[in-house]
Amino acid sequence: MTLARWPLLTADEMRALDRHTIEELGVAGELLMECAGQLVARRAEAMLAAGGQVWILCGAGNNGGDGWVAGRHLHARGVPVQIVPATPPGELRGDAAANAARAERVGVPTGARLRAQPGDVIVDALFGTGLRRPVRGDAARWIRKLSQRPSGVRVLAVDLPSGLNADTGQVLGAAVEADATLTLGLPKLGLALEPGRSHAGEIHLGRIGILDEAPQVHPQAELWTRRAVGRVLPARPVAGHKGTFGHALVVAGSEGMTGAAALAAHAAGRTGAGLVTVACPSSLHPILEVKCTEAMTAPVPETSEHALALAAEKAVLELAASRDAVVLGPGVGRSGETLDLVRRLAERLDVPLILDADGLLAFRDQLDVLKARQAVTIVTPHPGEAAALLDRTTAEVLADRPGAARELAGASGAIVVLKGAGTVTAEASGRLAVNATGGPALGTGGTGDVLAGVVGGLIVQGLSAFEAGVAGPAIHGAAGDLFSERRGDVGLLAGDLVELLPEVLATYREAAREAEPAGDVLGFPEPARAQMAFEESR
Repeated sequence: MTLARWPLLTADEMRALDRHTIEELGVAGELLMECAGQLVARRAEAMLAAGGQVWILCGAGNNGGDGWVAGRHLHARGVPVQIVPATPPGELRGDAAANAARAERVGVPTGARLRAQPGDVIVDALFGTGLRRPVRGDAARWIRKLSQRPSGVRVLAVDLPSGLNADTGQVLGAAVEADATLTLGLPKLGLALEPGRSHAGEIHLGRIGILDEAPQVHPQAELWTRRAVGRVLPARPVAGHKGTFGHALVVAGSEGMTGAAALAAHAAGRTGAGLVTVACPSSLHPILEVKCTEAMTAPVPETSEHALALAAEKAVLELAASRDAVVLGPGVGRSGETLDLVRRLAERLDVPLILDADGLLAFRDQLDVLKARQAVTIVTPHPGEAAALLDRTTAEVLADRPGAARELAGASGAIVVLKGAGTVTAEASGRLAVNATGGPALGTGGTGDVLAGVVGGLIVQGLSAFEAGVAGPAIHGAAGDLFSERRGDVGLLAGDLVELLPEVLATYREAAREAEPAGDVLGFPEPARAQMAFEESR
């Protein structure tokens, strides 16, 4: 099985699929546990160094049951293994208890101490997707012990690292930092979100017989592979010309912030827009004419502080009438008059609108203005801006980024691109995509302006708002990854990102033309640094 778009399941959705497979299809839970344990055993053995031993730390639930099965299979194959029960076998219930008894009957060694040495593998089978409360007591001590393991000892997490929230990727008090995770059935949403993604290490997918679909289960979150992004990129016909590929209007800039306008304009052009026009405060026009030699520029009325004035409304609307989308907000500043202009434009523009940066602040307590728009809207807040729009704290947004993105999409009617490590794109229906590209190199001024331009450049070429909201961050992040690969995570300037966009777009188009990969790798090769490759184990 190979997917261009991976569903990302919540814990409840995964349980529902599991329940459907058992109750409706009649597949015994013990059989699913047997399959899971076999795959855990194979993955652990593959990670084991010559002369090493596997230690399996088993909890009380089905995750622990998978560990008992894995121990039995490793023992049968002659692999040195010892099970360390975090819960005494006599306190286990159901399938986990049955498999603990089987492991004891065949003589799998068990002990209360974990004494892993370099070359060994520890299997984390403490907690699965059902964990909802912070880890305390003995469980927290076990997790800390795994975190303090000797150098050269590798950890394999079963389903997801113990201590993570399966839906948000947040750490519940303490969480295992694994070298690899074998997630069972389908990938969990929390594995695609930070800090869960970093705790998971290399991610593999174990297919154990649970169906991917059920009548009552409709996963709304997904992760797009390079192939999926490449497939939505617009065609470039041989007979195409600058009028074929769309015209973007960038309304941006204020004194000291002309770079934001230039970066957004350059990014739209490098993404493939045939034409780009920059509307800017009149006194800044000479500067942007020099900065944006490939784009057209248009001076519009300004305030005494050299920011966009309310009187610019008419000129911007006239410019927008012959353009295919408007990027509004980069570097416009926060003066009351400018924010009034931004709201007026949002109300009256009848073309797709990409709202970014300071422009977003115009809609604090006024998201209904966006919801009333007839044309599509895309907003690209960072967590602090999203918090302001939702009247939340930044910490609350970061604690549940999918939830915050969905809430903002519902309140504004917009496609929300919530930036950050694992950018989340959401629409009002609840559909969600998590981006897996990008890294710390992007943590520098101006990269958000580039993203706004990339999304605008994709929109004018005909992508839907959701497609542009997913493809834009993927391409933008991949450019950052390419810089990191060549020059490291330090020193990227936003302009460097712009120059890498054509090369990245070429790799995505090439991926879209490739045949489905053979073997076990199912797609999602990037970013290499994050080791986020889903691999199917049979």
